[in-house]
Amino acid sequence: MELNLEELKELISIVNQTDITELNLEFGDRRLNIRKSEKSAVPLSQVISVIPAEPSIPITTPSPPQAPPTNKNLVDISSPMVGTFYRSPKPDEPAFVNKGDLVKKGQPVCIIEAMKLMNEIEADMDGRIAEILIDNSQPVGYGQVLMQIDPTVK
Repeated sequence: MELNLEELKELISIVNQTDITELNLEFGDRRLNIRKSEKSAVPLSQVISVIPAEPSIPITTPSPPQAPPTNKNLVDISSPMVGTFYRSPKPDEPAFVNKGDLVKKGQPVCIIEAMKLMNEIEADMDGRIAEILIDNSQPVGYGQVLMQIDPTVK
């Protein structure tokens, strides 16, 4: 049995409207796992993965766009891939950046873990970190805005 995109969206919607926190289904050699975030700050659609018996093939949809702050000078730092957002290089180390920090072009600002590989995300320009929009250890989608830089403050 295969689920098309509309059926998958309907299943997610049904699970989202209940107290169910995790749903596991098996279709022959494929498994479907839908899990709600404990904080419920992340849309359920971000933590979906369809896993065949052989290699893993994650399917994640980006979260709905968040309302940007009113400052129109802010520049987005977006995720170049699907993965997990980390603010620091290791759990016991300080964050790469915090809100209000000055950054230089090329300076690492976070890590996105994708398929067990840690990918440093760097600032595209000099400026001040105006907003950090994702909580540590949360899943992110391709193109999702992670943080914003105010390039007018250097």
